[in-house]
Amino acid sequence: MLVWRSLDEVDDGDHRGPRSVVTIGNFDGVHLGHQHLLDGVVARARERGERSVVTTFDPHPMTVVHPDSAPPRLTTLEHRLELLEGCGVEAVLVLPFTRELSQWEPPEFVGRVLVDGLHASEVHVGENFRFGHRAAGDVATLRAAGAGLGADGFLVVALPLAGDTTRWSSTYVRQCLAEGDVASAAAALGRLHRVEGPVVEGDKRGRELGYPTANLDLPDGTAIPADGVYAGWLTRADGTRLPAAISIGTNPTFGGTQRRVEAYVLDRDDLELYGEHVAVDFLARLRETITFDGIEPLLVQMADDVARSRELTATPPASPAP
Repeated sequence: MLVWRSLDEVDDGDHRGPRSVVTIGNFDGVHLGHQHLLDGVVARARERGERSVVTTFDPHPMTVVHPDSAPPRLTTLEHRLELLEGCGVEAVLVLPFTRELSQWEPPEFVGRVLVDGLHASEVHVGENFRFGHRAAGDVATLRAAGAGLGADGFLVVALPLAGDTTRWSSTYVRQCLAEGDVASAAAALGRLHRVEGPVVEGDKRGRELGYPTANLDLPDGTAIPADGVYAGWLTRADGTRLPAAISIGTNPTFGGTQRRVEAYVLDRDDLELYGEHVAVDFLARLRETITFDGIEPLLVQMADDVARSRELTATPPASPAP
C-alpha cells in the first residue's frame, strides 16, 4: 500500500491511469462501519480499473481545533495504516492537520485535494459527512462541486450505513472502553481493542510478588479501558503473541498515583521486554480495581485473575489482529 504524507508526495497514478476512487475521514479505529465503507471503495475502484485511495488526517482535527475536547484515539497512525491496508486499500493520503488546513473552505479542499491532488472519479462518504472550515461542507456541497467540474468531475456516493448504526461509530467504541466493556468494543471494531507502546521500567513490584509485568508507555491521548483487570494478549515486536493478564490503574493497595497499563505474560518470568515496542489486546474484563488490606489477599486475587485469564485465552482468536 502506498502512503503519502502530504499532497506533494502524491504521484500521477500508475499503469491504470491517474484517476482514483476516494473516501475521506479520520477512520479512527477502522471499525465495522468504516470497513463497510472501505469495502465499497475498493470494489468500485476495481470495477473502474482505478486506484482506491483513503484521505485521512494526522493528528485528529479536534486536537488542533478544540484540543480540550479532543477524543481519545482508538488507534495510532501506524496501526490505522495497517488496518486500512488489511481492508484492501491501495493508497492512503495522510494530510498533516494544521491550523492552516482547518481554515480551508470546502471548495478549496475539493479543488486542492480531490481534483488536483487525487484526480478523483468518485468520492464515497457517509451520509453525515462534513468537511472544510467550521465543517461547512456536506454531501450536497461535494455533489455541487463535482457537477460544477463538468465532464472531468466526480461522482459522490453517500453511503447509508446498514445494521445497528449506533454501534458503528468511534464514539460508541470509546464509550464502551470508558465503561470497561471491551467485549462490546471488540464487537463494534471487528477485532480486539489494542494499545501499544514501549515497555519501560516501573516499580518492579509485580516481579517481587512473582508476577513480573510489562509496563507500557502509551502515547498521550490513547483510548485506555476503564481501570480494572483484563484477560488478553501481549504481542511482541517480532509478532509473537502471548496470553496475558492485564492491569489498568494506580495500584491503590500500594498508594500509587500514576495510572498504568501493565501486562503479565502468563507463566513467564524469563522475558526481557524493556525498550521493546509491544501491543496489548483486550479480550475480557475480569473485575474492577480493588484496594486490598495487605499482600496476602492481593496474592490470592492475583492467582485467581491469572487462572481466569489462562482459561479465557486458552483458545486464541482465529487470526491475530494486525
